[in-house]
Amino acid sequence: MLEKAVLIGLITPTVTHNQSNEYLEELAFLAKTAGAKPVKNFTQRLLRADNKTFIGKGKMEEVFSFVKENAIDVLIFDDDLTPSQLKNVEKIFSGKCKILDRSNLILDIFASRAQTAQARTQVELAQYQYLLPRLTRMWTHLERQKGGIGMRGPGETQIETDRQIIRDKISLLKKKLKKIDKQAFTRRKGREHLIRVALVGYTNAGKSTLMNKLSKSDVFAENKLFATLDTTVRKVVIQNLPFLLTDTVGFIRKLPHQLVESFKSTLDEVRESDFMIHLVDISNPNFEDHIEVVNKTISEIGAQDKPMILVFNKIDSYTYTKKEQDDLTPVTKENFSLNDLKDSWMSKINGNVMFISALHKTCFEELREELYIRIKKLHEVRYPYNNFLY
Repeated sequence: MLEKAVLIGLITPTVTHNQSNEYLEELAFLAKTAGAKPVKNFTQRLLRADNKTFIGKGKMEEVFSFVKENAIDVLIFDDDLTPSQLKNVEKIFSGKCKILDRSNLILDIFASRAQTAQARTQVELAQYQYLLPRLTRMWTHLERQKGGIGMRGPGETQIETDRQIIRDKISLLKKKLKKIDKQAFTRRKGREHLIRVALVGYTNAGKSTLMNKLSKSDVFAENKLFATLDTTVRKVVIQNLPFLLTDTVGFIRKLPHQLVESFKSTLDEVRESDFMIHLVDISNPNFEDHIEVVNKTISEIGAQDKPMILVFNKIDSYTYTKKEQDDLTPVTKENFSLNDLKDSWMSKINGNVMFISALHKTCFEELREELYIRIKKLHEVRYPYNNFLY
């Protein structure tokens, strides 16, 4: 039985009505991936998030009555709630439904998807870092413990004890990650004499599917957000040229900073690669925003100077609204055909772009040819005395 969810977002001077709807669509996809069924969206127009309840008292009452009438199981906010906002909202709903914010939801998905020791440790670390400032609400039923003769000071609260336990746990996990990083570095060092190619892109752009088609392997791929959490490396041979292809974690907007911090080691694969394939889902109306998010994340980890090719995927799912000849309204993004997009992007980045469908292998040979030319050049410069396969 799927849990029923209500999604809540804000319209502010920096977020338009359309953007807010797009963000909530993505949040709905996240909720479905986590196993919830979105029932209704609530949006509120404010200058900035309300300090007490995020969406203001009046709107919160409206949400409360809807939750009560429809037996809603979970309330999901599109932004991060501060510990005090979370406490106030939980007070209003007093256990009628669970309260989640965007970070908490993403952490839930990550926790259910993590497979390897590295991914599990990274997720656990992020969860504890998220939990630390939000501990207060868990112990509100306990009064301060009384101090007495022979006890240190006025007595420690349960919260302080818990905070100490969590801090110890965080430092322990950081040490564990350092050890895993060391092993990963040693493993990467053993991959000499081969060019490393990293697949990067927004979550659900089709990276794992492309990886499977290029390397003829069976990496887990699914039409859900964050189907991949563990980096997978496969050896790929195109004609006489062998190289290593790495499938990485997809990026997403408003990614919790705890996750970016703890997944730094996974992103080392991107940082240490020689060439990047930036995959974009062109069937998504917000693909330009996605490109921006990915480029921003790449520059944050210091990999922006690497050679890269932009590959638009899912051309088989691309749809557009054809404009009638007598229609005099301005042309919008919805009216661009695939050929229009090809022309505009080709001219924008000097032809450094490909259009494919990884699932149906459309224009696949062209991509292989292009990769062969690019990677061969890099290989000849990097390993001039290393012969190819034949």
